Amino acid sequence: MKKLIIAVVLLAVVAFAVDKLLLNRTDKAEAEAPKQEAIHVSKNSVAFNESFQQLLGSYFSLKDALRDYDTAKANLAAAALQKAADSLKTEEIKGDSTGTIQKTAEDFAGTISGSSKGLLGESDLVKKKREFNLISDALYNLIRTVRYDQQVLYHQHCPMAFDEGEEAFWISASNKIENPYLGKHHPKYKAGMLTCGDVTDSLDYRVK
Repeated sequence: MKKLIIAVVLLAVVAFAVDKLLLNRTDKAEAEAPKQEAIHVSKNSVAFNESFQQLLGSYFSLKDALRDYDTAKANLAAAALQKAADSLKTEEIKGDSTGTIQKTAEDFAGTISGSSKGLLGESDLVKKKREFNLISDALYNLIRTVRYDQQVLYHQHCPMAFDEGEEAFWISASNKIENPYLGKHHPKYKAGMLTCGDVTDSLDYRVK
């Protein structure tokens, strides 16, 4: 009888140890597993967001071309941006019972289209960058009007874009400064002022 009791106790101890080991492994695996993010639901339609993403993609291509002093790529990007602005699906904006948001968005998209066309017509790079500043201003206001919620965007500022006291702005997908006005091949500064500037606003309309 005594041997039986000892055997039962030993089995209980072994079972407890095995259970504890398995539990620890499960806890460790759960801790190491990547946490799933909540599914993001946009306030606007898929069609609108896709058209806005095309607009942003063309804008960023233009920004990078100006930063690199690549006139040919800037022209291609400006042409694509004009097309994207003209094709922006403002009728797909949600929660606009009065139509005011759609009309305002169309006005800003029209400015982007017109300035993109103006940029294409300029042969001088400085004048192209002036048109880019107008595009950037309209895009900034467009983002705030439609409350684009697919990514965080940054409104950035150069205090000496065209002269010592003449500022300009641009939109970036990163808070890192890569100045498209002074860029990589400035006639005076070369690449020395590429990181000149600051972030003036963070545009984050994602559902929290």
